[in-house]
Amino acid sequence: MNKLICCLFVGFCISVPIKAKVVVYPRVEDAGIVEDNRYKVYVREAGSSQDWKALQVFQVEVDMDTRSKAAMAQFDMDSPVEVKVEVPGRRFDAVKIRPLAREIACNKSGENALTFVLQRPAKLSVEFDGDRLGNLHLFANAVETEVYDGTDREGTIVWNGGSKDIFRKDCRLIYFGPGVHLPKDLPNNEIVIPSNCTVYLAPGAVVKAKLRVERAENVRIVGRGMLLQPLRGVEITYSRNVTVDGITVVNPQHYTIFGGSSENVVIRNVKSFSSRGWSDGIDLMCCSDWLIDDVFLRNSDDCLAFYNHRWWFWGGSHDLTVQNSVLWADVAHAINVGGHGDDRSEEGETFSNVTFRNIDVLNVDEDDDYYRGVMAVGCGDKNNVRNVLFEDIRVEDCEESRLIDVKVCYNEKYNREPGGKIDGITFRNITYNGEGGNMYPMRIMGYSNQSDVRNIVLENVRWNGRKIEDLSEVEMNEFVSRVQVK
Repeated sequence: MNKLICCLFVGFCISVPIKAKVVVYPRVEDAGIVEDNRYKVYVREAGSSQDWKALQVFQVEVDMDTRSKAAMAQFDMDSPVEVKVEVPGRRFDAVKIRPLAREIACNKSGENALTFVLQRPAKLSVEFDGDRLGNLHLFANAVETEVYDGTDREGTIVWNGGSKDIFRKDCRLIYFGPGVHLPKDLPNNEIVIPSNCTVYLAPGAVVKAKLRVERAENVRIVGRGMLLQPLRGVEITYSRNVTVDGITVVNPQHYTIFGGSSENVVIRNVKSFSSRGWSDGIDLMCCSDWLIDDVFLRNSDDCLAFYNHRWWFWGGSHDLTVQNSVLWADVAHAINVGGHGDDRSEEGETFSNVTFRNIDVLNVDEDDDYYRGVMAVGCGDKNNVRNVLFEDIRVEDCEESRLIDVKVCYNEKYNREPGGKIDGITFRNITYNGEGGNMYPMRIMGYSNQSDVRNIVLENVRWNGRKIEDLSEVEMNEFVSRVQVK
């Protein structure tokens, strides 16, 4: 087992790009790590005659209905690369590389291999003959610019898997080197990160624990390593100025990232897989000023779920942005906001100024009609939802859902009271291009005269190439007003 090193200062950081144009991570050699031998993946600089570099391909579990075994591999690049994927012993007729908006063309090489070129970093699903449960997920990351070497120098605390030193308040760097780390003797199998601390998961590092940031500030969790099967991935509560960048969370029992009453947080280039009930991607309760950028979330519950009051968090939510991301909801929603709130207050809490921009949705399967929606605004518990923008959202095949579902609701399973008002939701440049599945009409519903929906804009919404010109295809009731189609 590799050692964990806690440093008293954040030195030892290499802040310049690594010169290599293609960076392949160290192999993980451990009996508990399952490799996926159905795929062999190689990379090299585009246009070169260099030898191919082999990537390690891991098995990840997806879709809680089937508990299927998919594959995942990743590497870093800072210039165009050529990728080769082999499927030994398997012939295939068709290949689809998604998101389709990337327009990545491939060339078949023999009976069981293909090649393609990537001009820039991307998060892809490579699917042979329509197989989306045993597919290959390929993540081409940008080359790291913040790298720590974990050198054992004067002032460094070496932590050998126990809990004694991890709680020191003067810890400034927690370093996980390549290899598998199974921390011992930790309450709830979690590592608590103090203020002014950086956690670095090096390429090839696998950590079997949750990272918890509670009542802390100025925390960075960075690197190319993985959190494997933790209770949760990263938990950020009552904290501020936190960054999570570059890591991968594989099959947590609960959320990948959980935020509660925290502000000024950046989540960037995080990749996630889950296959359990309530194993959402990123869930926020009463948070503000979050930027979620360039993430890939394939989850067996909501990929993104943003709420007001729940559990121990109070005060409403505002100024949240999600952009440049890929979402895949094997079960439930891609985007779900507004469900929980403070039903005991006189006027309810406010959920406001939230933006979802430049997002590819690869699949949604939601069979509960009360909560159907690729983009779902379900306003309950006296919440007041204001100023939410969905812009440049591209939705591919869905098994079962509604493209848009906006409603003030009272669900006895989750709410104590109906929601308040929904005022000001814009859907701009929304496209759905599906090949099948059960896609129900879009829906906009209020609950009563006091809990109504108003000021909804549908601007350039397209369904299989056809622009929505009027409201004839939208289910509405008498508690909805001022809906525009542009």
